[in-house]
Amino acid sequence: MRNELKRRLRAGDRLYGAWLSLASPALAELLGCAGYDFLVVDNEHGAASLAQTADLLRAGAAVVCPVIVRVPWNDQVYLKRVLDLGAQSIMVPLVETAEEAAAAVAACRYPPDGRRGYAAPAMRCSRYGFESDYLAWANAELLLIAQIESATAAARAEAIAAVDGIDMVLIGVNDLAGSVGLLERLDRPEVAALVAQAEAGVRRAGKPLGTVPSAAAGTATLFARGYQLVAGAGDVPLLRDAARADIARVRAALAGDAPSPA
Repeated sequence: MRNELKRRLRAGDRLYGAWLSLASPALAELLGCAGYDFLVVDNEHGAASLAQTADLLRAGAAVVCPVIVRVPWNDQVYLKRVLDLGAQSIMVPLVETAEEAAAAVAACRYPPDGRRGYAAPAMRCSRYGFESDYLAWANAELLLIAQIESATAAARAEAIAAVDGIDMVLIGVNDLAGSVGLLERLDRPEVAALVAQAEAGVRRAGKPLGTVPSAAAGTATLFARGYQLVAGAGDVPLLRDAARADIARVRAALAGDAPSPA
């Protein structure tokens, strides 16, 4: 199956997506229907099990919205299982070196290009064997995103991005700031300098950039700076903010109806 998200990135499209933390296929389906370019199943911080991740992939497919799975760690076993579930787009957090990036690539590719274990004919990735040519295109259709989230990685951004098989680098700005003791202090010049260092390295390697919006740079600013993929919204903040606004609206209306004090 062709990876539409990878095709759009190669075409230079600017893509805006949403995070999924609640393991709810219904919310995934709703956000896909809303028109986001992609969804990210967050298995690093979110609640979804592997079985629930499969359901989230199904929900995305049902509404033709590509799904990226962010794995918890650069773990060969976990990567293999997520790929066997049918994920074609993978995000790996906290990649610190070119060697770690190469290990992620190897874990996600079948031999001779990697060391991914083979059980495809019995797995969802091949539609349980109904796509008999899965092995012929699985490696080529993989979209693999490495996250740079520390000052150490920012200094090595070009080498990480240049690894064959790393398709994109996503800069995790908050963790990048946290690595130098400035978590949530994204307006500090030290943080801006680290982000600029990472950006420059990735651009020298010729790979596209992704990130999340923050107080330091909103979505429009990031796209103007050349980022191609921005994951800004999320099921939790969207629901939280809508609930807060609804409660405030009702309470304000009720306060307006209250009789004046004597």
